Amino acid sequence: MFDLAIIGGGPGGYVAAERAGAEGLSVVLFEKRELGGVCLNEGCIPTKTLLYSAKVYDYAQHGEKYGVSVENAAFDYGKIIDRKNKVVKKLVGGVKAAMRANKVTVVNAEAMIEGRSAEGITIKAGEESYQARNLVICTGSEASVPPIPGLKEAGDIICTNREILALRERPEELVIIGGGVIGMEFASFFNSLGTKVTVVEMLPEILGGLDGEISAMLRSIYAKKGISFNLRCKVVGIETEGERGIVVYEDPEGNVQRVGGNKILLSVGRRANIKGFGLENLGVAAERGIKVDEHMRTNVPNVYAAGDVTGFSLLAHTASREGEVAVNHILGRNDRMRYDAIPGVVYTNPEVAGVGLTEEQAKAKGVDYKVVKLPMAFSGRFVAENEGGEGVCKVIVGARYHEVLGVHMLGNPCSEIIQSMCIAIEQEMTIEQLKEVVFPHPTVSEIIKETAFAFK
Repeated sequence: MFDLAIIGGGPGGYVAAERAGAEGLSVVLFEKRELGGVCLNEGCIPTKTLLYSAKVYDYAQHGEKYGVSVENAAFDYGKIIDRKNKVVKKLVGGVKAAMRANKVTVVNAEAMIEGRSAEGITIKAGEESYQARNLVICTGSEASVPPIPGLKEAGDIICTNREILALRERPEELVIIGGGVIGMEFASFFNSLGTKVTVVEMLPEILGGLDGEISAMLRSIYAKKGISFNLRCKVVGIETEGERGIVVYEDPEGNVQRVGGNKILLSVGRRANIKGFGLENLGVAAERGIKVDEHMRTNVPNVYAAGDVTGFSLLAHTASREGEVAVNHILGRNDRMRYDAIPGVVYTNPEVAGVGLTEEQAKAKGVDYKVVKLPMAFSGRFVAENEGGEGVCKVIVGARYHEVLGVHMLGNPCSEIIQSMCIAIEQEMTIEQLKEVVFPHPTVSEIIKETAFAFK
């Protein structure tokens, strides 16, 4: 009998296992593929590894802006992919080591919930059955594949994030259906390597859910780099012409248009994995995802869920924190999940990062707010390291108490800066308190303090 069973070894599952094991709980973790889940094997880490290679190539191509000339800058796509695989393998090994260090029993097999009794919850994996007093479900999500006519017939021309990461050759032309975070990161990567990229998006703007003004700025930057954007366009079919795929879509005026590529990337969101592992045998309530409360409890006693399977905040760092909250509740600690300060980052070049309310969200909620923003060029470090670079820091401030409600940034390296604003929002800091914080000089992070002092 284990104290805790966890189904799914992604960021929610392995972090929960590590935390529980460190506290002395006996833990069994089931993972049918590799530890690390989608994030480590098919998402966050491999894409960031590719994007960094692309960034290095960008710098090599445009080094003359910094007084550095690199002749005949070139890339080896196969070596880029090999390095990605090496990084993933190393980090998966690190997760395995953490499980061993915390005495977590890892079962590399597909888990099936058989039911519960007075003794506990029974889970079968392979030929073995396991019992546990508590269960955390961390089965994650998978890429949504919409029922587009002609999709199946297009065969391996069609890619999701999984298949495109495994390509051994760079496509000359790539059509991306969906302009969300995943779509834009792949658009950035392949654009840097010379692929002709076209994005087809149903919404009026890319990066839906992020700050609209900053999303539009990023789209403008990438349009100048050669990416074609087709917004407010509905895909109605896929056709094939030899080894090329053709995306058929309706433009905003209702006219039928076509755009083709060697590969077509489906990037229209993800859906929670709630089927195929016996969830129904426990009677756990689920719709688009498993329903949980602020302690990550489901409607069934001693059964929790964390990560993408809840269908709420499909981010690796959210999953990890949710896993921690579930374990803390099992341990009897007073902890709850809060979503007011969950950061979001887009690792394009330049980067986008944000936390808290966007201006659109503040309006929708009827929040009385003010906006203060400055170009990133108000930071000396940014100017020194981003020759000709565009960027902005935008702060959403409560109109009455001047509390920091949201911070949204465009410009490198905002992914490394945004965490300080997560703390500011979590601690309900005011813009006046932010002014009193000392930032190191010269750093790009100083833009936050400059923007605070611009508030009137």
